[in-house]
Amino acid sequence: MLIHTVLSGETVSSIAAGYGVPPSLLISDNGLGADGALAVGQALVIRFPQTLHVVKQGETLSSIAAAYGLTARQLYQRNYALMGSPQLSPGQVLVISCLEERLGTVSTNGYAYPYISQAELRAALPYMTWLSPFTYGLDAQGGLLPLGDGMLLSAAAELGTAPLLHLSSLTEEGQFSNARTQAILSDPAAQERLMDQVLVTMRAKGYTGLDVDFEFIEPGYRTSYAAFIQSLHDRLSPLGYPVFTALAPKTYADQPGLLYEAHDYRALGAAADYLLLMTYEWGYTYGPPMAVAPLPNVRAVVEYAVSEIPREKLLLGIPTYGYDWPLPFQQGVTAARSLSNPEAVALAREHAIAIQYDETAQAPYFYYTDSQGVQHAVWFEDARSLSAKLRLLAEFGLYGAGFWNLMRPFPQGWVTLESLFQIR
Repeated sequence: MLIHTVLSGETVSSIAAGYGVPPSLLISDNGLGADGALAVGQALVIRFPQTLHVVKQGETLSSIAAAYGLTARQLYQRNYALMGSPQLSPGQVLVISCLEERLGTVSTNGYAYPYISQAELRAALPYMTWLSPFTYGLDAQGGLLPLGDGMLLSAAAELGTAPLLHLSSLTEEGQFSNARTQAILSDPAAQERLMDQVLVTMRAKGYTGLDVDFEFIEPGYRTSYAAFIQSLHDRLSPLGYPVFTALAPKTYADQPGLLYEAHDYRALGAAADYLLLMTYEWGYTYGPPMAVAPLPNVRAVVEYAVSEIPREKLLLGIPTYGYDWPLPFQQGVTAARSLSNPEAVALAREHAIAIQYDETAQAPYFYYTDSQGVQHAVWFEDARSLSAKLRLLAEFGLYGAGFWNLMRPFPQGWVTLESLFQIR
């Protein structure tokens, strides 16, 4: 695999011919429209097929996979165009193998809300070791808020992705609640009741582990929170359920701020089986325009994390989205809208703007002016920025990656992931 940056005047046909690859593969791997329209500066994933298979009448995904010693899941991973669907047509061409040297093997976790479209969910699931439906929050009595996770669990089971119950301190209104967090952390009996409910739900719905995300915890509950994670581990580990927890993106132990202070890397690293570094949202809805996950910032968090936590427990948080900010930016006034990789590229193409790439942040961006005369700044993720972050997994020997989130299409992102790593 390599990544090509589109130059002025290039077309899908000319690029495909230059690399000797099928134009149809270039289109499907990068989520291009049927017309193959490109934006100058757009990143394209180029794969070099080694073995292709032309589907014959009566063949199924399973029969083709078995003929080549593969699983159906591996065929999905090598053929994003299938979108996680087993439906085949005679004459359809499937990629069986490509010329590539993978960097290693990783585990992946993806987060999705219950209202995700089935198409987007099924397209992403073959690339996920785990799926975390978002989220079981806390009610006013310290119990679990319900979650309509049936469709997500059904699709995960069909496509071979293990579900994790996601437990957070979100309320009915979708806000992290200090009051509800503190009620749990200060009351051992309440913790026992919550753990009972978690276990009953996991068993009833077929969850294979627990993923905990308590954020904005008051500093005074730092020790209590680590003890809570340890209690969950002590309760669930003997039953074969791993415990995950999310970590604010710290770069040193005593980093100030409500997001950071109660997340004790060393204590939580000792208590949990796996830990997600939430290395995203430097560029965010109400902040100034910048990359969502600038590589130097991400690297700094990883460097600190591996000094406190065994690296084989760590998952790197990776965003799958970008933001579009109207300008001029005004703190407390300006609000960016989130957008997917295909949306960002389409926007650049619509306004005939060349996409730029920030070599320091390792992220694409561009500016455009809308029909009302308002200038905008767009920062997003593409194959280049994703590749830069994924390579940190190999460099630091991390266990895997957690993708926030699966709600938006990111075809070339999943193709890049599969090309660089074997997925557990």
